[in-house]
Parts: sequence; structure tokens; C-alpha cells
Amino acid sequence: MFHFRIMLTALLSLRQNLLRTMLATLGVVIGVGAVVAAVSILEGSQRVALGWVEGLGADQILIFNGSEEGSHRRTQTESLLPKDAGLIATENPEWIVATAPQYTGGGQIKYYDKNTYISILGTTAAYGTINDYKVSDGRFVTPQDILGKTMICILGYKVAEELFGVLPAVGKRVKINGKGFVVVGVMEEKGALGFSNVDNQVIIPISTAMGRMFGARYLTMLGVQCVDAASVTTCIERVKKTLRVSHRIRAEESDDFVVFTQERMKQMFSQFAILFAVVLYSIAGISIVVGAIGIMNIMLVSVTERTREIGVRIAVGARRFDILRQFLTEASVISLIGGALGIGCGWAMANFLHKVTDTLEVYTRPSLIVIALAMAGIVGIISGIYPAIRASRLDPVAALRFE
Repeated sequence: MFHFRIMLTALLSLRQNLLRTMLATLGVVIGVGAVVAAVSILEGSQRVALGWVEGLGADQILIFNGSEEGSHRRTQTESLLPKDAGLIATENPEWIVATAPQYTGGGQIKYYDKNTYISILGTTAAYGTINDYKVSDGRFVTPQDILGKTMICILGYKVAEELFGVLPAVGKRVKINGKGFVVVGVMEEKGALGFSNVDNQVIIPISTAMGRMFGARYLTMLGVQCVDAASVTTCIERVKKTLRVSHRIRAEESDDFVVFTQERMKQMFSQFAILFAVVLYSIAGISIVVGAIGIMNIMLVSVTERTREIGVRIAVGARRFDILRQFLTEASVISLIGGALGIGCGWAMANFLHKVTDTLEVYTRPSLIVIALAMAGIVGIISGIYPAIRASRLDPVAALRFE
């Protein structure tokens, strides 16, 4: 009962200065909201990144152009050729299941008055096999398409949906970057595959992409599927040996390509997540500190304004601990109300950014709500300690004379 009366007294005191209380609460709302939004965005991004990496498969390796200097630095060089895919598969049949050369670009696909921006992937039939990515209608790229540099394309699920809706797409003619292509297939709905959303992708023969579309000589990357996950280390050694011979790299020279595995990508994303977290948490922490300073300032002003009231309460028997508890309760109430509102605002802001950008993914753990409220309560107590102690130590005689 006594604790309820203290809470009621605190609420009545805050209500008497409603505008000032709201301004103090606003600081906590911004701080907690920033924390919730930052953590939601960070965890959502981590989940997406982990999904990308796991989509690669533990038995796969990816080879990119470039060379490494030390453990972190990477310089860009173009070195991967289409023939490298065949050499790797031919020279290591006991370790390699398949290789998929890939060239990526971007552009616009158009069908009459409908058009959309897409990513373009030039590859071979092995791409679908390695990634377990199947055609839902029509067919995939064939060896004959590669040899003839045919102007055919296979649409990703969303691309087909945007251009044709429920109508069949196979057999229709579309224009990609102004060049005419015949749609021969539509892929199944897949979502993320490795580093890209393949539903927004259009696949064409690797020879068509590099020769007739982009005029490129070097691959963007090369996908390799090993016989199993346990043989990945051996596969990497064999692949490096094959490529060094093919690229005529001397013993004292470093590789002109970079090999990535699922485990290595997880490590890279973990390092990136740590840096991202430091930046986001620093910004959110500053907001929390500003909110705490605002509460402390409001409580100090409240102590000064209510000096006579404090003196009267002490004179009629209130203990100094009661005064201390009342002001701590007021500071905690301000902070908890601000925390509750901040959680809602942070969640709304994170989801708003997700809808606006269509790239940021958010995920708000239920435990984050509890942590945010606990943090708001701690901020209230810390920011209210000094004003509460100051109020409890007032001399009742001097306080009664205060005007």
C-alpha cells in the first residue's frame, strides 16, 4: 500500500508539470528507439547475411578475380577465363563434381510497355546443378546455347511475374539492354542464393553475356562444387594448383585469384557485423546519455521548485529515505514510459526503413523488448540518484523558509 502511494504521488507530481515531463520523456524515447531500431536492423542484416552464406553450401567454393596481400588486403586484378572452369573440372575429376563460370552485369528488361531493372547472369547448365536451382517452366541453358551464343534467356520468378503476370512467358520475345532475346524458361521461386536474390535475375548463356552483351574477356567469378564438404580443403589446393599453372604464375608470385568457402565468408561477415554494431551502438548510446541528462536536469529543477514541499513532509515525519525513494520513483516512471514509447517508435522506424529501402531486413527479438525496458529503468535510476540524494538531504528548517 505504501509503495502504491509513493507511485501515485510521483505520477501526480509529474502531471503538474506535464510539458516538462513530456520533454524529459522524449529524450528517453529517442534513445531507446535508436537502440531498438539499431539492434533490429543489425540482427536482421546478420540473419540475411547468414542465409546468403548458408545458401552457398558447405561443399562449394567460390573463386573471384583479385589477389591477397597479407590476411585482409585484396587488390583487384582480372584473371579468370572461361577455359579455367573446364581445366579445373578436367584435371581434378576425383575431387570436383562441377564448375560453373559466371559473368554478372545489370540492365533493363522490357516487354512492350512493361520494364524493370534486373541483374544479368551469364553462366552454363552447371549453375543450376551446383545450386539445386530448377526451372519451373521451359528449359535451362544448354551446351548448344553456349556454342552458338544464342540470344535466349531464363527469367527469375519475380521478373516473370512483373512482366507477364499469370500469362505464360516461355516463347515470348523481350529486350534486354535493347537487344532481343527469346524467353525459353522461368525459374522456380528461390529467394536468396549466395550473394544475390535470384528471383530478380535473368540468366543467359555465358558466351552470349561475355561476347554479344557486355564484350568481356574475364569472368566475374567461378563456382566449384566439391565431392563433399570434407574434401573442400583438398579441392582448394587442387584448384589453386590448376589455376597457377593456367595463369603461368611463378613460384615466388602470389595468386591472381581469391578462393572463398562458406566458413571463410562467415568469418568475414562476423567481422563486418562487429564493426557495424560498434557504429550503431555508439550512436544509440549517445542518444541514451542525452536522455539521461534530460531526466537529471528535470529532476534537479523539480527538487528546487518543491523545496518547501520537501521541508513540510520531513517536518511531519517523512524519513529521508522516503524522500529519496519518491524522487527515484519519479525518475524511473519518466524513463519507463519513455522506454515503452521508444520500443514502439524504434520498431516502427526499423520496419519503415525496411519498406522504404526494400533491402534492409529487420528482426526484433522478444528479449530485446525486455532488455530495452530494463535499460530504460536503469537509466531512470542512475539519472535520478543525484537529484534524489539532494532532495533527501535538505535541511527541513531551511526548506520551510524557502520562497
